[in-house]
Amino acid sequence: MLFMLILAFMVLQLPLAKAENWSGADEKAEEAIKQLSPDYEPWFSPVWEPPSGEIESLLFSVQAGIGAFVVGYVIGRHGAGRDARNA
Repeated sequence: MLFMLILAFMVLQLPLAKAENWSGADEKAEEAIKQLSPDYEPWFSPVWEPPSGEIESLLFSVQAGIGAFVVGYVIGRHGAGRDARNA
């Protein structure tokens, strides 16, 4: 029931979300640097850049999924070990 309420809340919030609200920390940092120092030139360029924003988002999502899995696995193992010790 709680999951359905959370899901309904998330779906109802989607029309209110604006695209600029979803920009990442990198984009916000780049904007701040351009405002503070318009003549700044980066001293390092990435080795590889994703071919499109969608691919970049996909890779970020996969990275977030893997991180969530690892955190969930560690928490699950910790809880299972605690339950085994208490049994």
